Amino acid sequence: MKKLSVIAATVMALTACGSDSSPAPTPTNNPTADQCSVEGQNQQLIDNLRRDYLWNDQLPDSISASSYASPYALLADVVPPLDRFSFMITRQEYEDRYVNATFFGLGFGYAVDPEREELRINYVYENSPAGRAGITRGALLTRINDIDMSTFFSSDLYARIERGEASWNQVFGPNQEGAEVSIEWRRPDGTLDDGVLAREEVETNTIMAVERYELDNGDHAGYFVFDSFIDRSAQDINTAIDQLVAAGGVDELIIDLRYNGGGLIRIANQIASQASWDFVENETFLTFSYNDNYADEEYLFDLGDGIERLNLPRVVVLTTGASCSSSEIIINSLEPFVDVVTVGQPTCGKPVGQSPTQICDKMLFAINFQTVNAEGEGDYFDGLAPTCSAQDRAITDWGDLEDPLLAEAYHYLQTGSCSASATSIQNTDADIAADNWGAAQSDSAQSDSQTPQSITDRSRNPLLEKWRQQQ
Repeated sequence: MKKLSVIAATVMALTACGSDSSPAPTPTNNPTADQCSVEGQNQQLIDNLRRDYLWNDQLPDSISASSYASPYALLADVVPPLDRFSFMITRQEYEDRYVNATFFGLGFGYAVDPEREELRINYVYENSPAGRAGITRGALLTRINDIDMSTFFSSDLYARIERGEASWNQVFGPNQEGAEVSIEWRRPDGTLDDGVLAREEVETNTIMAVERYELDNGDHAGYFVFDSFIDRSAQDINTAIDQLVAAGGVDELIIDLRYNGGGLIRIANQIASQASWDFVENETFLTFSYNDNYADEEYLFDLGDGIERLNLPRVVVLTTGASCSSSEIIINSLEPFVDVVTVGQPTCGKPVGQSPTQICDKMLFAINFQTVNAEGEGDYFDGLAPTCSAQDRAITDWGDLEDPLLAEAYHYLQTGSCSASATSIQNTDADIAADNWGAAQSDSAQSDSQTPQSITDRSRNPLLEKWRQQQ
């Protein structure tokens, strides 16, 4: 059986959630005008899916390239219900997000809580309009332009947004360079602040915070928040670990992946290897399993660009339903070799991945492999359940021990067990995970133990959903 030479020529650059930039994505070789017509692009997509798509045996027997108005429409129509992760974006969007690590906006991600009638800041990129204005995680937005958030959730505009008849641009203003947005917010300490922010190109730092805590027994726990697995992450991770080592080293490590939707698998390998190298050197990191056209491939733990080695026998990982793909790979790949404690909510359930293929001016991210760990485990389509449950709510800035997930992790390291409150909410975890992506992502019964549950709304791709909630 042949190997997947096109899709996985350099498999450590593969993505578990759609982000590969080294090596370059597989291009269409000197495409002709006919190849880049709508029908030509549709035919390229059909050929790619027949050859490389993981679930190619579940595609329709007959697909007509002339029957679809765009490759986007074709992809959405032909992939089976179990696939909520395949997608297409433009080449420019790919370059911005994955290669240049930038997007156009104000520089923050937010969470909508209609029950509490709140719109809170989940994270802020450092060198962004929001970061420079002093907005932090945990801030509560109280006014946006002329919209008072105390009445917004009962407004006709919010109802129309919920029905898909309006967009958040009608709240935050047009997505145009230099467009100004007047924002008032309440800081986590209760003080009010305001400012006028102008949209610009925002660079996305992937480490949000680094902290070091002393435990009651004299040991020290390191903590860092990791946002996405992209090219610049390799150096960002080195910088974070260097800070912990320079501060005196750590005996425990907490990796915060609560909003990390995945990306480059080689970065996941680097993090896992740097965390526990003495326990994983020369061991299997994961095996890539493809469709019947290609042979499976096994890869070892690899430091990659990593420098410092923490060599820890235990790692604590903070998760939510937004923790996907490469985030889940860190957990699953380390579990055969070290003690992995997960705190928070069940992960999103994506043990599959894709490597991008260029089709004219578009990038195809179709699922083309599944990953399993050294023990052959990798069917966590329902997510990885937490060791200790905790409900995520952005009420503090990063690193504050009042944060619900971090507080539970700290309690575990201090006592060796989950808190009473964590035990009491174990039974609600499935509901919490579903809430992260909305009721439209509810599951139907599994068809068999080897495939994920059917998803009623395939547009709820966790990575794309994260992008939708950025400004």
